[in-house]
Amino acid sequence: MRFTFDNLEPQGRSGSPRSQEGFARAYQAAKAFAAAPKGWLVFSGPSGSGKTHLAAAIVNDCIGRGYPAFYITVPDLLDHLRSSFAAGSEVPYDEFFDQMRNAPLLVLDDLGAPTSTSWAREKLDQLLTFRFNSELPTVIVTIVPVEELDERLRTRLSDPRLSQICRLEETQSPSEYGWGPEFELQRNMTFANFQRRPNLPMEQQENLEKALEVALEFAKSPDGWLVLQGVNGCGKTHLASAIVNYRYQAGQPALFVVVPEFLDHLRSTFSPESKVSYDQLFESVKEAPLLVLDDFGEQSATTWAREKLYQLINYRYNARLPTVITTVFTLDEGEIEGRIASRLIDMKISNFFNIMAPDYRGDRQPSPKRSSSRGKTGRYR
Repeated sequence: MRFTFDNLEPQGRSGSPRSQEGFARAYQAAKAFAAAPKGWLVFSGPSGSGKTHLAAAIVNDCIGRGYPAFYITVPDLLDHLRSSFAAGSEVPYDEFFDQMRNAPLLVLDDLGAPTSTSWAREKLDQLLTFRFNSELPTVIVTIVPVEELDERLRTRLSDPRLSQICRLEETQSPSEYGWGPEFELQRNMTFANFQRRPNLPMEQQENLEKALEVALEFAKSPDGWLVLQGVNGCGKTHLASAIVNYRYQAGQPALFVVVPEFLDHLRSTFSPESKVSYDQLFESVKEAPLLVLDDFGEQSATTWAREKLYQLINYRYNARLPTVITTVFTLDEGEIEGRIASRLIDMKISNFFNIMAPDYRGDRQPSPKRSSSRGKTGRYR
């Protein structure tokens, strides 16, 4: 509801002249479509390019003028359709599906998110085929290039008689991502200097080796979510930081966020003196190509904080954006809110890995003169 044309830069937030020109064309196409909804308008481009803002601005503009419009993400649409079969559903399946098919203006975000069943693919195809044949005004935001969609979808979205495709480019280059001065420790955490801790029992050593292997494989090809759970000091942050450093070394974008500090920064954007707007900060984190959320669960237990984190998690879950999460909290004791926990353990997208190693600060290193010493040579977060 906050995404409007008024708070959207006509040439995007940043980027090369080419990406600015592409965004400007998409901006003008969105404004024209909002003024007179007709045919199909497709926004295609990477995360962070402004697709969702453009689509939502169209909806808000239309609603502001009294023109009915409906916005929904494809994963949420399919979830609503499934739930409408349940006894006691507020809106029966037939009624809800008919509302979607005949909406005067329908905006579908996150098209291209994996659908796990043939039923889901068939429902989506039925919906789009009906609106295509009826030439009903539709805005579609794809999270993959149109060329990578299945043939039936690709044919409809690229039909020049009805559809206009706006291709946006990355608004932030990989070189613009990097460690801030507050992350001096994380900057030096790599896979190469991750300590195996041979003093641990064999089971814990093997578990730590497996955690290292899992993190390295994720770094090589980020796909889905990796959740690293364990006590403070077990090595979670080192592995998460090593993933980011690996991506930087490969010239790829990644963003490392400490959750409590992120929420503090988010609150501070409401100050008149803030140099960054709330929308800019939240969107930059929400749509990061690869996001690390460190110390998840350490945030303030306020309703506002919980809602912001849910919005962040839910968006990245629906968009299937690569995400790494570290947390000291377990799922079996209800320490993480249920609607978030259910996403963290969804095996279709998430690899939840429990690190068994204890706090590194409890290690004892042999001294040249004694069998043990109170000193330590390093520390993990």
